[in-house]
Amino acid sequence: MKIMNKLLLSLAVLLLAAACSSSDHGELVGVQDRQEWFPSEPYGMVYIPQGSYNMGNADQDIPYTLTAPTKTVSVRSFFMDQTEITNNEYRQFVEWVRDSIVRFRLGEDGLVEGYEFIDYENIDDPSFYQEYISVNYPDSLKTHINWDATIEWNEERYPSAEYTEIIETIYLLPEERFMGGKMVDARQLNYVYFWLNRQKAARKENRVSYDYGDTDDDGLEFNYRDYIKESQELSDRGSFIEKEVTNIYPDTLCWVHDFTYSFNEPQHDKYFWHPAYDDYPVVGVNWKQARAFCNWRSKYRRDFLISEGELIEHDFRLPTEAEWEYAARGGQNLVTYPWGGPYATNSAGCYLANFKPNRGNLVSDGGFYPVKATAYSPNGFNLYCMSGNVAEWTSTAYEASSYYYVSDISPDFQYNADETDDETLKRKVIRGGSWKDVASFMQVSTRDFEYQDTGKSYVGFRTLQDFLGRDLKDY
Repeated sequence: MKIMNKLLLSLAVLLLAAACSSSDHGELVGVQDRQEWFPSEPYGMVYIPQGSYNMGNADQDIPYTLTAPTKTVSVRSFFMDQTEITNNEYRQFVEWVRDSIVRFRLGEDGLVEGYEFIDYENIDDPSFYQEYISVNYPDSLKTHINWDATIEWNEERYPSAEYTEIIETIYLLPEERFMGGKMVDARQLNYVYFWLNRQKAARKENRVSYDYGDTDDDGLEFNYRDYIKESQELSDRGSFIEKEVTNIYPDTLCWVHDFTYSFNEPQHDKYFWHPAYDDYPVVGVNWKQARAFCNWRSKYRRDFLISEGELIEHDFRLPTEAEWEYAARGGQNLVTYPWGGPYATNSAGCYLANFKPNRGNLVSDGGFYPVKATAYSPNGFNLYCMSGNVAEWTSTAYEASSYYYVSDISPDFQYNADETDDETLKRKVIRGGSWKDVASFMQVSTRDFEYQDTGKSYVGFRTLQDFLGRDLKDY
């Protein structure tokens, strides 16, 4: 009996081992041992669920209705910054660019281990992969910045004359300094990045598709090498990668040149860099700089996730015009303002945003210039200052009649990338109105534009990240 029990136990162990083996028994079971995905809400962002709404002007204002007719559209789920990007948040980007430039220069001269070139060709006993890299990769892809290296910024503790000479190159020349003040030369703060032009790649003339088994003119069957070679010749993927070089320092002089015969010099002198304004929305940032910030934030987050062995997420980007309006409505439809009511004041007569009431009484709403990004109450999605304070860049190009022909599925009007560089093609939609605008500009459906290469004292931005999946409730 004991022998029989042992045999049964052994048989059960063998059956269990077979059941737990990697064999799928010829069944469709999908790829196994995939890394599990658990979405997390990015810091400083709130979740906006997918939905449909009536985009555009719903009242009887004829001029606005001509440029923003009512149109039912649908948008995906996404995360959005709870506030406009603040001075202190944007300063993190500025200092990262500054540090990367300094580390490159110091490392290039061998003064610190801030910049490294990996010489794969001279590695003892290289792996097959390292040999492949040394032959096929250009030198530019064999370099990287080492962020663990310590950089000494205190001029009293510079370690050598050579170090001093290199690090001083990031500052203004002595003859350019005002009253001897030492300042970073903002003209050098250029951010270089690459992005994939998906519109260009999606055009039919740029796509190549062959089926294995097709024959050429001689009746010979294509193999995969012919397919790859032919595809590369007719459609080089590298041609869809665009390079951008953007100076990312805000235009602090916008406070002066935006208004004629107006004394705004105190704002120019202190608004961006002084700690008193850390939590105020950044201004003087043009559309290109805002897009560069999105690219940097995506890279910054992606590098961390990769270093931790985590799955990467969607990139950060500017919201489309449709996404911005959907978020501004706060889950309500057919409303005038983000707070839902048709008026800019509540029942007690208190103003609900920072704008220009009473034909010019800028201080009656409690503000004047921009106020803190968390001033006033948030809307139904817990987003602050979706109306007033500063207007916000969107990714959408401005065309007065675009509502009549854009898709109702995540609509976003864009010009073709290879169109002529006409001034009218540089107009980008801004939304929400600002501290200098009257109440009608704060309406959730009101459209306006600025040129993409101009920074204004009344325009800021916030970023968006697409949600991975259908709905947060699914997890």
